Amino acid sequence: MKKWVTLSFFLIFLMGCQSIPFGGSQIVIDWVDFIKWNGIEYDGINNGILADKSLIEKELGEVQFKVADNVSNSSYKLKDGDAAFQEKGTKLYSVKGEDDVIAVKDQSAINGYRIYFTRESTEYKWYFDHVPLDQVKKIELYKFFTPEGKKQIAAFVDKTEIDDFLEILSNSKKAPTFEPDTSTRDPISYAIILYTDESIAYKYSLQYDGNTYFWYPSDTAILSGDIQRFILEK
Repeated sequence: MKKWVTLSFFLIFLMGCQSIPFGGSQIVIDWVDFIKWNGIEYDGINNGILADKSLIEKELGEVQFKVADNVSNSSYKLKDGDAAFQEKGTKLYSVKGEDDVIAVKDQSAINGYRIYFTRESTEYKWYFDHVPLDQVKKIELYKFFTPEGKKQIAAFVDKTEIDDFLEILSNSKKAPTFEPDTSTRDPISYAIILYTDESIAYKYSLQYDGNTYFWYPSDTAILSGDIQRFILEK
């Protein structure tokens, strides 16, 4: 998804932060979302959620230090228990059948947990190109910024419906330079959740600007208006 960056230049470090000299003396650090645990750095998964709360296995420990807003030294060495944005005391959990991920409770997340993975043992594998489409067994749609916060507006398990929906997604057209129409309002925001038998379900942002449905399988893509029939809002 496109991110707007203010008048700053960012140099990305693998140690989990970005830092720049500002005015020749001040260091500004723009942290990425990470947790370090047992000597391993875990990064937040933006295209994945916990498939079911029952998959939470055991408590591993808790965050010891939140580095965002507290660290301004670019030579700071990450320690076990450090997290970019999670507060001190946040519990860390293992996930059944997943040795390379950890979870933290997150009330804003669908199914209640945010998931982190380690690049030391696996590559990022949650873009739409990675989805085993023939194994998708359930699809859910959520709408955001409703009076309830996030609201589930559709769920279907019928194979014909699943296949039709996935065909619309598969036939979307890449449009990395697309700009939505925001002249009268911000686009309506949705989330698409694709469930397989895996512990981590696939999650993608869907938006509608009043004329065009677009989503982010990895980069921006335009969807057919046929997707409207699956958005069962009253």
